[in-house]
Formats: sequence, structure tokens, C-alpha cells
Amino acid sequence: MTRRLGVLGGTFDPVHVGHLDTADAARAALSLDEVLFIPSHDPPHRPSEPHAPGFHRFAMVALAINGRPGHRASEIELTRAGTSYTWDTLRGLHAQGWPAPQLFFILGADAFAEIATWHQFPAVLDAAHFVVVARPGTTIEEAVARTPQLQPRVRPASAQDDIFAGTAIFLVEARTRDVSSTTIRRRIAAGHSIGDCVPAAVARHIEAHHLYRTDGRLHADNNTSS
Repeated sequence: MTRRLGVLGGTFDPVHVGHLDTADAARAALSLDEVLFIPSHDPPHRPSEPHAPGFHRFAMVALAINGRPGHRASEIELTRAGTSYTWDTLRGLHAQGWPAPQLFFILGADAFAEIATWHQFPAVLDAAHFVVVARPGTTIEEAVARTPQLQPRVRPASAQDDIFAGTAIFLVEARTRDVSSTTIRRRIAAGHSIGDCVPAAVARHIEAHHLYRTDGRLHADNNTSS
């Protein structure tokens, strides 16, 4: 049976429950065997990030997915110099023996709305299937409408059984929690709780290493109002 690898990239600064929801939704909808979480080294669309060093972001991802079968962290971008382009990452996975039709690059609808600005667009869409998961604030319909020329590639996740030799854009309607790394960093700086935003192990890592703090004190439980 042909294996299917999900790929979820991002700064993960820090990783949060919205990332986990997105991975779970894609994995369930496309019957993925595994989801690879790839923290970026130098994200092209976020010049002011990351705020935490790569080894901390990798550690937080590892903590977040610990005990979750079918989830794995990868250093493929952290160990590669230069800008962390998805194109280069997917080509690296091809070199490891993963052909494009077996790769499923996962992203939220908010990120897909900007796909036309990505490095090597539209060629990057031939390097893997793209899985667009609904995210609070941006509907799948809005994201797809930004690039009408891609409509012939767009298919519902339910069409997965007739995957062809090329690549497609699969749409996944799902409920994902309304969380952002930016909001989490602001809450930490203000000394507010992030217990509802990240797994407990991630909150403990942030507190232990004083990440994202200014003069506020992080509370890892849910008892502090935010």
C-alpha cells in the first residue's frame, strides 16, 4: 500500500493547539500515515520572526507531539542554511525517496490565501499535494478565491480515493481552535495564562526557559485571567 506523508511547516513560535488541530484534521481527512512537523529556520514571509531559537522551537514541537502516534518532528529546515522555502523542503523529501504524489503539504486557509506570493509558485504545487484546512478568520472559499487559476486543481478531501499521478489541492473543512503564536507571546509577556493554548509540557518548557517574557511572569495553568 502506498504510504502518505503529511508535512506541516511553520515557525512554531511557539507550537500550539491550533497546529495540532490542523494536523489531526488533515490526517483524518486524507488517511495520512504520518505527519511531519518541520520548524522553519528563516521563514520568508515573517521577517521579524522567529523569536525563540530553533533548538527551543524544535524542543517544544517534540514535547507537543510526544505520545501522539503518527506525529514526528524534523530538523530538515533548521539544519539548512538560508531562507526556509517550502520548495526546497519538498525537494529534499523527494531526494529522501518521497515522490510528489505521496506528500501532502498541510497549511491553514489563511496561509493558502497568500500562495501566489510563495517562492517557485506555481511550480511548488507540483511538488506535493496541498491540503488546505479551514482556520478561524479565513474560510476555505475566501482562500481559494484569491487564486482562481488554481480552481482546476481543487478537490474536496472526499475525492482522495481517486488520486491521480499528478498533485491536487484538497480542501478540509474542520473546526480548529482559534489560537495564534502572536497572541500566545503577548499573553506571556503580560503574565497571563496560556494553559488553554498549548500542551502542558510546552507551557512548562516556556516557563522553565523564560521564553517570550519581558517583565511579566508566565502562569502555565488556567487560573489567571487573560
